[in-house]
Amino acid sequence: MSSGPGPEPGPETESPPGPGLARGHAFESLDLRTVEVAGADWAMDMAVTPQVVNGSGVLQGGLMATLIDLVAGTALLRGERVGQRGTTSELHISFLAAARVGPVRATAHILRQGKRSAVVRVDVHDLGAQDIHVATATLTFAVRPGEGPADAG
Repeated sequence: MSSGPGPEPGPETESPPGPGLARGHAFESLDLRTVEVAGADWAMDMAVTPQVVNGSGVLQGGLMATLIDLVAGTALLRGERVGQRGTTSELHISFLAAARVGPVRATAHILRQGKRSAVVRVDVHDLGAQDIHVATATLTFAVRPGEGPADAG
């Protein structure tokens, strides 16, 4: 790995598909790992395997968008926001370079948190290709109270 401007590696853990997701969910078919990155609100690595690349051998853009949305939403709904619900209301991605080697690391930074909305930035780097910056995204979320046991009734 390079000592360039990208995120630094951290301890890795296996990641379940997510709370409230059905067994056999599509996320289970992706090789995702939660990683700790200093200064980030949440980060995950995803392997670039034959199952996630297009005919040119590049990580499929829609799957990168899915990774970005997952990482941003998870960052937002952790900590003080546990139990709340977030819905992506806007997603803007700039694809900067092809992700061919992997793994790719998506790192989220919460830019703004309000009572009803939030904005998160996610940067994606191809760690196996000299940490090249392959995408950057800004997401806006509508946030509302969750419907957990404390909210029922």
